[in-house]
Formats: sequence, structure tokens, C-alpha cells
Amino acid sequence: MLKNWVVFLSIGAITALKQPVKINISNSRAENPMATNLLIKGETSGWSVVVPRAKPMSRDEFHEFCIANRDLRIERTATGEVIVMPPAFSDTGNRNFNLAMQLGIWAEKDGTGLGFDSSAGFTLPNGATRSPDASWIRTEKWEALTEEEKASFAPICPNFVIELRSKSDTLKSLKEKMVEYIDNGVSLGWLIDRKNRSVYIYRPNQEPQILKNQEVLSGEPELKGFQLPMTKIW
Repeated sequence: MLKNWVVFLSIGAITALKQPVKINISNSRAENPMATNLLIKGETSGWSVVVPRAKPMSRDEFHEFCIANRDLRIERTATGEVIVMPPAFSDTGNRNFNLAMQLGIWAEKDGTGLGFDSSAGFTLPNGATRSPDASWIRTEKWEALTEEEKASFAPICPNFVIELRSKSDTLKSLKEKMVEYIDNGVSLGWLIDRKNRSVYIYRPNQEPQILKNQEVLSGEPELKGFQLPMTKIW
């Protein structure tokens, strides 16, 4: 059985959280320790912490780590870096809710796929575990998974993803994430940059399309009939 230890990260001064963040990490040691890198993100900045370990966190250990820290949003890159994100500030959470709600209403009427909010994690073909702010998967693709796979960080790449830039996100890192989505099977991706009132539209084998001050976003032709009013997003 793996022993657990707890790391307290007092990151209030740089994230405006004003309280420590407690993170439970499975700990094991060996003669030649490697490290798991934790990137702790807040609303306004991030902090990278290197945690010595006997080996990089395995897929099962990563699942255990997420279960032990249910209050946090956690992602893992293809290279094994673990990204820890505290709950979003209220205004960001409200905008994320509106994204997921609008997509969910359309998905229910359309009937060809399932919508997911920011709490859903997916294991991409490259091994990364990502949680888009909103996403959609075609029914036939989802139903090809086993029940066990569905009950985990499903090994699947959504057909459509939305990422909403928060104060802590750099545009560069989000653009890299969008390229990763496309490379792993996403057919349409929206990166919404509220700060600059811009939307970056990603599709396979195309340069991103940039829209400014858009009032409504259209999912055509990939998501037939889906339109996202931007009034409550900006």
C-alpha cells in the first residue's frame, strides 16, 4: 500500500486565494528518485513545485491523486507534469456555467452527442489528461467505450472543446493546448480570450481563425445549429 503525505502550499500572496492549499500526494522512495512536477495555478498566476518521487506518477496513481483532492481541478500533460487548479473565482465560474449550459441545451435538442462541463476529464491519445471548460462527444464515439472507461478519465478525445481564458492563463499556453486538442482528434475548438475580446477558432489542417468582438459564435458545420451568444461570456 502506498503511504501518503500532505503538502501545504501557502499561495495566497500570489493567487489571491488568501489560504493554504492542501494537496495529498502518494509518496514512495527509491535510491535514484525522479520527480513529479506540480504546477499550482491560481486566478492570477502559477507556481511550480517539484515533488521527489521514486518514479513518475502512474495513471492509477494520478487517478488516486485526483480522488484525494476532489476540490481541485487537476490535469496532466503528455510528459507527466501535473497541473493543479483551485476552484475558479465566482465570475469565471458563472461564465463557464453559461458555456456548458448553452452547449448542453443544444446537445439535448440535437441528440447526436453528449455535452460535458469543466469537471470532466479525458485521457487523450498522447497520454495527457485534460478538462476543457466545455466539450461535446458524438454518441457513437462515446458508446464505443466500456462502462469502466466511461467511469474514469475516459480514453477519448472530444469532437468539440471550448477553453475560456482566465486571469492566470497565458495565451501562449492555451494556444498550445488547443493545438494539442486538434492533434489528438478534436474537429472544432474555440479559445475564448475575454481580456482581448477575441475568439480563436481551431480546425484540423487549418490556421486558427481569429474573431473580434463577436456577438454570436456558430458551430457550423461541425455542430449543426449550435450558436453561442457571447453577451454573458464577455
